[in-house]
Amino acid sequence: MALTEAEQPAAPKGPSLVIQLVMLVAMTAAALGVGWLSGSYLKKSELPAPPPKVDHEKKAEAPHEEKPAPGAPVLVNLAPITTNLAAPADVWVRTDLAVMFDTPQPVQVQEAIQQDLLAYLRTVKMHQVEGASGYLHLKADMQERAAIRSGGHAKDVLIRTLLFE
Repeated sequence: MALTEAEQPAAPKGPSLVIQLVMLVAMTAAALGVGWLSGSYLKKSELPAPPPKVDHEKKAEAPHEEKPAPGAPVLVNLAPITTNLAAPADVWVRTDLAVMFDTPQPVQVQEAIQQDLLAYLRTVKMHQVEGASGYLHLKADMQERAAIRSGGHAKDVLIRTLLFE
């Protein structure tokens, strides 16, 4: 027994091939436009800042040692730290650090920060500092310890050299 045309199930109907191609072209054009706009925006932010203007007359009159302006950050190089890690114990680390203070600090504060960072590095395990995120965690921990040791005057710890052997 054959089904009549009215009784036959209707074939599922979707958008035509032409509509699908038009949508594909429109979405591709939109993606290209967004990519181009974001790329040009990022390229603009990549340009370096212009160098500060130097007044040569004032520079010639100024003494050779310049004192930091009030409120200007002070950068202090710490003594190099060389120690072994907690695990594996045969891995050694050498690091040169600098601490940025908001105001000049006494030498005792700088030495206390250096000793605290040395003690901290002795507790670090190799797997904690592997990769970019490990480096960022190490830097954040050092900044936190320096801020605590200085009473909040240490604003940043700059890692100049970090060598594992």
